[in-house]
Amino acid sequence: MTRKKSSAPQPKTNRLPIWAILIVVLAAIGVAVVLTSNLPATTTSLPLEISVAQAAEMREQGAFVLDVRQPEEWNELHVPGATLIPLDQLPNRVSEVPKDQEIVVICRSGNRSQAGRDILLQAGFEKVTSVRGGIIAWRNAGYPTVSGP
Repeated sequence: MTRKKSSAPQPKTNRLPIWAILIVVLAAIGVAVVLTSNLPATTTSLPLEISVAQAAEMREQGAFVLDVRQPEEWNELHVPGATLIPLDQLPNRVSEVPKDQEIVVICRSGNRSQAGRDILLQAGFEKVTSVRGGIIAWRNAGYPTVSGP
């Protein structure tokens, strides 16, 4: 005895195909990314780089100024009240930098200070920035400097 196939239409299910579900999930993730990218920065973060005018203002307000140049450069000229930790020593001396203060990193022209800033950011510091143009721009703008050890 052979069975005959029923010619009655099969009921349709209301299930979405997997590709449709994936599109909805990806769209939701995209919306979440867009919404969170427009949130304001937290109060603990600083711009990655600031002008010498902003650095001078932060210094006056009590920021910790970290100079990452070499001692001979420091002796020629540095920001009053700054602390010298040469860039090549910074990874081993991050414990000397206060975590409870804003940190302004400065060098000769702005390149090493960016590297110093990044070392501190990787070490968990949140309130750290680099001075665009370094001590050269600082001096050229007429901000105070001192020489000697």
